[in-house]
Amino acid sequence: MLASRIRSLGTWHWLGFFGLLLSCWAVLFTMAIPPALRGLEGTYGVSLVELLCGGAMGASGLWPVILMWALMSAAMMLPTALPAFATYDDLPDSDMRGFWRLVGGFLTAWAGFSLAAALLQVGLYRAGMVSGLGVSLSVWLSAGLLVGAGLYQFSALKAACLSRCRAPLPFFMQHWSEGPWRNGLRMGLDCVGCCWALMLLGFVGGTMNLGFMGLAMVLMTLEKLPRIGAFLTLPLGVGLVAAGVGIVVFQ
Repeated sequence: MLASRIRSLGTWHWLGFFGLLLSCWAVLFTMAIPPALRGLEGTYGVSLVELLCGGAMGASGLWPVILMWALMSAAMMLPTALPAFATYDDLPDSDMRGFWRLVGGFLTAWAGFSLAAALLQVGLYRAGMVSGLGVSLSVWLSAGLLVGAGLYQFSALKAACLSRCRAPLPFFMQHWSEGPWRNGLRMGLDCVGCCWALMLLGFVGGTMNLGFMGLAMVLMTLEKLPRIGAFLTLPLGVGLVAAGVGIVVFQ
């Protein structure tokens, strides 16, 4: 069974999927560590993201931030949906075109989140609450994000979204008639409902911090696995609340 699944991942649509995923990470790496600007950083104390986000936040400054969040969302969230994409691929009536429509619908939901997150980052930057690198400059903002994300782990909405993310086969059986794009959109909305608060912790760890992205991706992927996630969600919530309180107490 495992060998058959591994062989199936070598088909063209899966190779394209992993190529898309690797491309997103490669672009993020380039944005986070821009070789052409390393000398400029040392001389003027600015970085690529600060150049993109600094100054007047008009249309020319907003679009790169939206692109950054869209790439970050795709790079971090596509791996969390691998079990659902694999489940769809195993269904008798699935095909390559439907697979890409499913992925497209999923990414559309996260594109909407990316727009909202980019607008939030612009607002926080203008208010002097985050740096050009998207790192919180306020203890209270960091604490609020951590405590808020921790409490959300215990919410009914989080539980409902997470339960659907953990059971892709019943999901497809219920919504199959809507078609793959709408199925993907529904999946994406559930995924946003499950992970939006954890994604916003990027303002604590830095929105262009590759280490934070990798750790958050692993945690959110594990949380969606039924056997492992059941033992992760609530302890993670406790840890986040404790971290938020600790920042205020020990500042």
